[in-house]
Amino acid sequence: MQEETISLQDIFKVLKKRIGLIISITIGAMLIAGIISFFFLTPIYQGSTQILVNQTKQEQQPIQTSDIQTNLQLINTYNVIIKSPAILNIVIERLDLDTTPSALTNQITVTNANDSQVVTISVQDEQAFMAVDIANTVAQVFKEEIPKLMNADNVNILSPAVLPADPSPIKPNKTMNVAIAMVVGLMIGVGLAFLLEYLDTTVKTEQDVEDILGLPILGLVSPIPEEFATSDSSKSSRGKSRNQGKEEGKGIHV
Repeated sequence: MQEETISLQDIFKVLKKRIGLIISITIGAMLIAGIISFFFLTPIYQGSTQILVNQTKQEQQPIQTSDIQTNLQLINTYNVIIKSPAILNIVIERLDLDTTPSALTNQITVTNANDSQVVTISVQDEQAFMAVDIANTVAQVFKEEIPKLMNADNVNILSPAVLPADPSPIKPNKTMNVAIAMVVGLMIGVGLAFLLEYLDTTVKTEQDVEDILGLPILGLVSPIPEEFATSDSSKSSRGKSRNQGKEEGKGIHV
């Protein structure tokens, strides 16, 4: 059984042959991604605030390293409390939001850097001002409620969320979407080009005949140029006319 191999030159031939198809699919994918990103996807804005978990105030006692370590360990607990219904129910009530604590939880992200006592609360919403209001309200409610929940008073709002004059959505990332669509379209176009070439079993060249039959080519029939074909046709027509004339002449003498 003969093993089929494909060379780099064959790959370039296929790409060159189907370059129109590849470019069309790539441009089409980019246009679809651009239209969806610019006209159909809802912009999402983000507001962020930071709170500081510091050492508990105790009179005439120096700050101990163990106090800071304790606060760092408590941050993970605080991250859970921030997104709990105990906090979010109050936030919903204050802002008169038409949502539930579970739905609001999906809009909130709580993070903190390693070995840092600063906790960042980020809120995403379809309206920029609402994302800022929710972030600030969550931080304020958490600061008010944490002494009741954990008998602790070591949370301060470090940096409240601010609504910029010209807010920009964080998603969709239109440029990224178009770039991803270009790559995907290019991959689909190249794959389809090789698939069509593989499915194309028509015989076009003498090499195709040799590959299919597995026999060497002994000779070729060259195509007849059009001018020679026209000349031969004219000669044939004139010959036929002369023969017809001779036959007609013979018929007259009889």
